[in-house]
Amino acid sequence: MMTEFIDSFFRIPAHDSIVYYMFIIFTGSAILATVALYARQALVVGYIILGVMVGPSALGYVEDVSLLKEIGEIGITFLLFLLGLHLEPQDLINTMRKSTLVTLLSSLAFMGMGMMLALGFSFSFQDSLVIGATMMFSSTIIGLKLLPTTVLHHRYTGQIIVGVLLFQDLIAIIMLLLIEGFGKSNAPLYDIALMALRLPLLIGFALLFERYILIKLIHRFDKIQEYIFLMTIGWCLGMAELAHILKLSHEVGAFIGGVALASSPIARFIAENLKPIRDFFLILFFFSLGAGLNTQNLYEVLVFSTLLAGMLLITKPLIFKWLFQYLGEDSRLSLEVGVRLGQISEFSLLIAVLASQSKVISESASYAIQVATVLTFIVSPYLIVLRYPTPIAVSDRLRRD
Repeated sequence: MMTEFIDSFFRIPAHDSIVYYMFIIFTGSAILATVALYARQALVVGYIILGVMVGPSALGYVEDVSLLKEIGEIGITFLLFLLGLHLEPQDLINTMRKSTLVTLLSSLAFMGMGMMLALGFSFSFQDSLVIGATMMFSSTIIGLKLLPTTVLHHRYTGQIIVGVLLFQDLIAIIMLLLIEGFGKSNAPLYDIALMALRLPLLIGFALLFERYILIKLIHRFDKIQEYIFLMTIGWCLGMAELAHILKLSHEVGAFIGGVALASSPIARFIAENLKPIRDFFLILFFFSLGAGLNTQNLYEVLVFSTLLAGMLLITKPLIFKWLFQYLGEDSRLSLEVGVRLGQISEFSLLIAVLASQSKVISESASYAIQVATVLTFIVSPYLIVLRYPTPIAVSDRLRRD
């Protein structure tokens, strides 16, 4: 009897317990986040590595990541919503000409290089096209989190970086729409045409509802922060679900919902208050992404992904530097912008996963994109913190909050 009691008291929770999963994810993330900070790494690297370590293909502490992946995708939804909140027309106007031209030209260059390398490794044309397209984007998370908020955000360098990232993210949104259209039926052009018709309806609804109902309610009860918090989450997820009903993606709906609120004086307050909940779900997303990587098949794409990552880490800073210099920017500033934008993006991860799920690309192509992206996530922060001001710089001289 005593033996049964002791065994019951100390029994390890079942591996399908959500509490057990939360313990593994957040306790493990806290430990690896500490290691990542000491190593001058972006925290997202720790989340992905933890997922790989405890996922089904390694230690197996977390056996089923499908539910976690679905929950974690809420983080991407909030990320797109917050991106929309920061998309103020004035921010775009300040750097529109240079940012637009640099983003378009650099995107074509990165896409061409990625596509040519993929074709050289015998990927299909469609796989190569998507692989090349995912190389166009730089990480919003790394780019912005390694910018000192009290220095570069209020200087021209910060404006340029934000301008490029915003235009890249807009291109990523369009790509998500295209992938959805090509993945849903045998008539992708018809589906894309329908989406192009539904999109203005969603935008029109968002602008009208925000102007005549939402913003008035927020102003009426703006002293009750709990209400503002609740209304904001309801608006974000409501727009995401409405987009899903219209056969668009949740992410697109959330992005449009954020843009509709961007011009409101309360947008910055909302953005600051939603960051913790966004980060909570993003931890789940990046953990589930790492847990979904099959380490046993790593050798199949490791050479290609390493070459792809290395090529982008070298060429992105140089191409951005040349383009900005051509447009009259200072050489040192141009190189700094290039180094800060010299990695692949979390949007590339999202596109790779969605394209694989929609059968637009093969699993090996999706896996190659994910591995290459993670490799740039690991290397790029080192290149930034060793040379430029960041909140986690190696030297006191470069450390800026």
